[in-house]
Amino acid sequence: MTRAEIVRLARCVVRRPRWQLVVAVLLSAWTLAWVLGQLAEDPLSPLGLLAWTGIPLDSASLWAQERAEVLAWLATLGGLSWAATTEQGQLPALAGWFAVLVAGEAAGYEHAVQRAMLSMVVFLLVLAAVSITGRRAFVVDRVAVMPKDVVRAGITAAVLTAVVPLIAPGLALTRLVRPYVTKPPRQLRRVEVPLLRETG
Repeated sequence: MTRAEIVRLARCVVRRPRWQLVVAVLLSAWTLAWVLGQLAEDPLSPLGLLAWTGIPLDSASLWAQERAEVLAWLATLGGLSWAATTEQGQLPALAGWFAVLVAGEAAGYEHAVQRAMLSMVVFLLVLAAVSITGRRAFVVDRVAVMPKDVVRAGITAAVLTAVVPLIAPGLALTRLVRPYVTKPPRQLRRVEVPLLRETG
């Protein structure tokens, strides 16, 4: 996959229904704050970040930590959701990050993120191993798993998932810079006009 294709995928992250973009921006801001919160001396939990809202979330955090063994499996489901992300279906990336946030509240940042990434990588490796048997198959009358398609779909899913925390700051920066950027004129498409046949 070329650099131009990766840039195209990063741009297509914002081409989604408006309600989905609103959810993506909120989840992006929450996720990015959680990731950056790990740099603090006392790393913040996902619900700890929302303490400024004034909503009493201590009981929810305690409930999650008491069920850490069960909720940690949400990180595995989150990784599988990441693997299911496509250009046309980007909702699984958001669902996966939300599952990782819940798992992170229960089991901690490192455990949740590593488990999600591991489950995604293992799933892709299993598909890659299965695809080796069908690398010479002709896709005519049956479904086949092809190595090139597995690699392309895996890279697509990874890029679309990785940029989720960057959606909110990216949109804010774009909105801030847009009035100061000069765009080159668009090239007009040449319209082919059919020649009229002379009559008479």
